[in-house]
Amino acid sequence: MKKLLFTALSATIILTSCSSDDDSGTINNDVTAPATYTFERNNHSTVSFGGQTTRILMAEEIVSAFNDFDNTTQTSLQNMFAHVEGANDFDTAALNASDKSVRSKVAASQDFFNANATEATIIKNTFDGYIAGQVNEVFPNQNTAAAPGTAGQIADGTRTRYVNSNGLEFNQAFAKGLLGALMTDQMLNNYLGTAVLDEANNRENNDNDITDGDNPYTAMEHKWDEAYGYLYGTAANEANPNLTIGDDDSFLNEYTGRVNSDPDFNTIATEIFDAFKLGRAAIVAKNYEVRDAQAAIIRQKVSEVIAIRGIYYLQQGKNKIADGNQTASFHALSEAYGFVYSLRFTRDSQSNTSLFSRSEVDTLLGQLVNEEANGFWTVTPETIDAVSEAIAAKFDFTVAQAATTE
Repeated sequence: MKKLLFTALSATIILTSCSSDDDSGTINNDVTAPATYTFERNNHSTVSFGGQTTRILMAEEIVSAFNDFDNTTQTSLQNMFAHVEGANDFDTAALNASDKSVRSKVAASQDFFNANATEATIIKNTFDGYIAGQVNEVFPNQNTAAAPGTAGQIADGTRTRYVNSNGLEFNQAFAKGLLGALMTDQMLNNYLGTAVLDEANNRENNDNDITDGDNPYTAMEHKWDEAYGYLYGTAANEANPNLTIGDDDSFLNEYTGRVNSDPDFNTIATEIFDAFKLGRAAIVAKNYEVRDAQAAIIRQKVSEVIAIRGIYYLQQGKNKIADGNQTASFHALSEAYGFVYSLRFTRDSQSNTSLFSRSEVDTLLGQLVNEEANGFWTVTPETIDAVSEAIAAKFDFTVAQAATTE
């Protein structure tokens, strides 16, 4: 990928452009980011992303229910996924009372899927399929030893894993796929896009500090915050979330933290957070060039998180196979499968298209899970390396760098 012209590592950014209104021929536009993600109007916080927090918490409960053999049914799991306000689907009363749902926001971004309803439906149906497969294929074989062509359980150290006939853990495919199809897609391809940020009168209203109804924020400020919420929505300190990055949820937050723990990528959490702060400050300052530059940084870095972590799990699985333990690779490869699926929702900051087309992702997944050859039961280190290299080729890091992430 091309290097971006702006960096989120500085608190202040200065843009220079030609102008006939300035004798020097330049205009300096200064935007200073605050130390934390704290923004106020008339002594009231203007930061709000409750809907994102709700969906993250819903997703956590859904993934946990995948292996609740005693209580979960296909209907109960599907109802959690496509929650209807007031339905008693979750353990938490606040989630049951919510009018939000996870399924409604899967593959629902303005930029990628508003005019692509066919693919959006296919993606939603894929997640429905993980639910059906878990209940109808895996649950009946809970106490059956898995084998090529047979779903069931496998031993993984002190853990027991549950896989389909190809060795895939549906719960991992669902969770890591959701990280892309919900969190990443909504962040990169919806709320950070100009189609949403500048929708209708958003720019004019932001220029004039016209707030959204009775809320203390402008519509544009809120859209940016909603993108922020898909990464930091359950942070212990929402204004300074990198204090616990990696520990606050099982989705983008966790894996941003994991990638950041690698010395090769140990600035990525700061870069993302600083870009969010500076972009939000730019909205307050009505400087949309700075705003869009920060959105580009976030798109690049979040896309890298997905790719790096996908390669990491691919290589972890390959190492297990090389050690002569094929089934021990299944858990890592199942996680990798979800991350590879999530590549579809990454974003090329330079072209505003996905870094990976649907056909590219399908090809990579088909290489990993060749159903005619029983999937993970027969996948080879050579195939895993080929998939890893195909992913890394889109970025400015190597497979070796990504493979060492903790």
